[in-house]
Amino acid sequence: MTVVSRLDLLTLRLKGGGRGPVPVMPNFGVVPTLVKPSRQEAALSAPCRTKIWELSNHLHCSIVGTCLSTAELKQIVDKAGFTVADASDHDLHGRGVQIASQPEGGAKLLHKALDKRHRVAIAQFDKAKTVDEVRMLWRDAVGRGDIPGAYWSTLTHAAATSELIREVFGEVHMLSHLVGAANRADIRRLSELEAQNAELQDTLRRQQAQLREGFTARDAQIQELSTLLSRRLAEGAPHDDAEAVASEKAALTRLVRDLDRRLTQEQSRRTGAEKRASDLAEELRLEREARAAAERREAAMHEDIEAVEASLASAAATEDAAQAAPASLDGLTVLYVGGRPTQLVQLKALSERHGAAILHHDGGIEDRSGLLAGLVSRADVVMFPVDCVSHEAVLVVKRLCRNATKPYVALRSASLSAFSAAIHRLSAPT
Repeated sequence: MTVVSRLDLLTLRLKGGGRGPVPVMPNFGVVPTLVKPSRQEAALSAPCRTKIWELSNHLHCSIVGTCLSTAELKQIVDKAGFTVADASDHDLHGRGVQIASQPEGGAKLLHKALDKRHRVAIAQFDKAKTVDEVRMLWRDAVGRGDIPGAYWSTLTHAAATSELIREVFGEVHMLSHLVGAANRADIRRLSELEAQNAELQDTLRRQQAQLREGFTARDAQIQELSTLLSRRLAEGAPHDDAEAVASEKAALTRLVRDLDRRLTQEQSRRTGAEKRASDLAEELRLEREARAAAERREAAMHEDIEAVEASLASAAATEDAAQAAPASLDGLTVLYVGGRPTQLVQLKALSERHGAAILHHDGGIEDRSGLLAGLVSRADVVMFPVDCVSHEAVLVVKRLCRNATKPYVALRSASLSAFSAAIHRLSAPT
């Protein structure tokens, strides 16, 4: 298997066979505690599979995103008593991660659904008794590209250690970044499926036309033979022609049997063609959804690039870079929640270049979440990168902004280009 084909296989498996969302990894692999202390103490006396609420909260995002489809997660959140009718996929994912740590608030439903969906993988992993055997099964699953079931089975296995959990968490985290590289393959596959679907539809139409013609011809032959037989019986064949009449009846019987056999074969062919067409139509629908998501991401990236290029062109038009800064955001205060601490200096420089002040909250890693309310009240607009912020912080920010009627901007990523594009759009005259 080539590197590209294996990457495509792993990418599709990470999507749950095209059935589920791609996990978003907050805090970029920081997993200080993998299993809660109460669980670690219990495992010493009676080893058993770990419950999802006994795992670190840092693992819940990858579990919900990798091991469940959006439809399954929606049913679980609905059963847990939360309104999901108009929720986006991202909000639904955040709610699933939130309830994963609450045994009485939906975590038991979540754990039960995960066990049910991955019962085959769990049964296979239960045969392993040592951490090395579990690691070997995990390696084998990664080689096949069968990630979701193996990931859930490994994290909850009684023999899994913190070292093994950190190892598989890191692999799944890095594999999630490879999903974007498969967009071209998805689009190419979609075009191929559309062509195959059109060909199958044409074949199906031809077979249906042939069946109709066959039915018509068969009915006409049966009617003609029935008329002939009735006429001969009505004429009263002589006694010495009884053998001829029996021969004619046998011929008619054979003819009808042959026609029935041919009809059954054509019906079987038609059923198979309809099933293939239905399967391809469903696969085509999923591929179209994947392409639409890829096109939306591409459009967002183009907007960011255009905004950055416009900002750079404005700076290059003047010899003094300081005078080139569009100071149209004077007096505006921006609150940036989440992101990478190493980029704070650049974010501050970009904001000051446009005449805006910037406040920062790391989303609850070290800063207390209770500080968010005060920071939101001081800010004019709130920004947060969706790929580098905790779900709890996003929910709090959205609620505070709605209550205070203040705008918030969900950035595509924690990159400087995404922040620069958002600042540029704020400074535009419109």
